Amino acid sequence: MKAKYSRRSIITSGAVALIGATVTGRAKAETAAQPPDSAKTPGGKPESGQASAIKTRTASCNCGQLRVTTKGPDPERRSMCHCKLCQKQTGSAFGIQARFPREQVTIEGKATAWKFPIEGATPVTYRNCTSGGGTFHFCPVCGSTVYYEIADAPAFIGIKVGAFTDPTFPAPMISGFEEYRFPWVMNIAALTMAGGHHS
Repeated sequence: MKAKYSRRSIITSGAVALIGATVTGRAKAETAAQPPDSAKTPGGKPESGQASAIKTRTASCNCGQLRVTTKGPDPERRSMCHCKLCQKQTGSAFGIQARFPREQVTIEGKATAWKFPIEGATPVTYRNCTSGGGTFHFCPVCGSTVYYEIADAPAFIGIKVGAFTDPTFPAPMISGFEEYRFPWVMNIAALTMAGGHHS
């Protein structure tokens, strides 16, 4: 005895089969589009190729007398630091800096050095990002700090990211000393500004 199927059941079965084939095909296409694990960053995101590209960037003080030029890929260490040393040294709620291999850095102009900790001064009671000692270099004309060196990483030159004035510079990948962080820092865009947000 042959089973009888209504026109509605035949159409429904065909639609289900078509949807199943579409979903399967889409899943295969998405899987094929995924890069291999070797092409992913440690965070699981695909490498864009941008990070490894050779770039030339110049950081400078406000008057332009002190300049630091870097040539190489984007630095692997880019940090947002909330320690009190960075707050006091930048005059802001935090500092953002990037470390470049010394051989990728060219320094031009005159700089005045300030060493921390200060010899003979009362030791600070807070933890900070240069506990092993650091030397900060600023312009003697306008006072802008442009670069620094720390004893714990002598093969690198640290550069204040703001000195590049480059909005394409990659975002920080470390946020340190958050116990000293201003509570509103991590969500600035959500702050209610009585005077508005301006571009």
